[in-house]
Amino acid sequence: MKNFKKLFLLGSLVLSLTLTACGGAKQETKEANAKEEPAQATEKLDDNKIVIGVSPTPHGEIVEGLKPEFEKAGLDVEVVNFDDYVQPNLQLEAGDLDANYFQHKPYLDSFTEERNITNLDVLGFVHIEPMALYSDKYKSVDEIEDGAEIIMPNDPSNGARALILLEDAGLIKLKDKTNLNSTEKDIAENPKNLKFTAMDAPSIAQVYKDSGAAVINSNFAIGQGLDPVNDSIFLESKDSPYANLVAVRKDEKDSPKFKKLIEVLNSDAAKKLIEEKFKGAVIPAFGK
Repeated sequence: MKNFKKLFLLGSLVLSLTLTACGGAKQETKEANAKEEPAQATEKLDDNKIVIGVSPTPHGEIVEGLKPEFEKAGLDVEVVNFDDYVQPNLQLEAGDLDANYFQHKPYLDSFTEERNITNLDVLGFVHIEPMALYSDKYKSVDEIEDGAEIIMPNDPSNGARALILLEDAGLIKLKDKTNLNSTEKDIAENPKNLKFTAMDAPSIAQVYKDSGAAVINSNFAIGQGLDPVNDSIFLESKDSPYANLVAVRKDEKDSPKFKKLIEVLNSDAAKKLIEEKFKGAVIPAFGK
């Protein structure tokens, strides 16, 4: 009888441990599944997540202003602001950004060639920022004196663009105006003996008052409170080839989320935002 009780108790104990083990296994399975669900949700979110590097003005303002449109398209767009023209491309190439929106194609071509970068491509064009000539000393181009100092961007593409602007303003004559790689050496005529000082594009708007005149990119001019239409003494033509673009890595260019991105940036909502907010200082480069 005692042996029977021992066997009964032993059997009950084994059964209890077995049930506990099975229950524990089920609980672990539930916990594992619970842990997997957020990961799957994150993965789904990442499929529509785009981290885009921009210049704060006007690029960042345009993207931020279109946030509701991106959400309607199922996109989660995160904006990262840059105050220089180098890091956005380097970080895109490295994979720290999914896209960038701050430059025109002549600059992208020049940058990638100089640094031997081969995996960046144009997703689409969004707007034109007319480059302009500003002066705190002169009220018109005709007033610019002999020997005056002109500050201009020191990067090759914007430097050439500035020279073309100065020719359009009647201040110089280039050997070949269609050459988008022109430098100071390509100036054929300089009747006013102008002196050229090249410096980083972002800095020019902060110091232009110390010179006779300065050629400033509109994004930096606007960032310093300047109105390219009303404050400049000469404004670039609307036919400029320097439309600002969105760049991505080549192997991701056909991704559905990037197609949605450029669709929103080329939409009627984007056109309306650009025209109403910037009033001619920034011009849509699509829907013409």
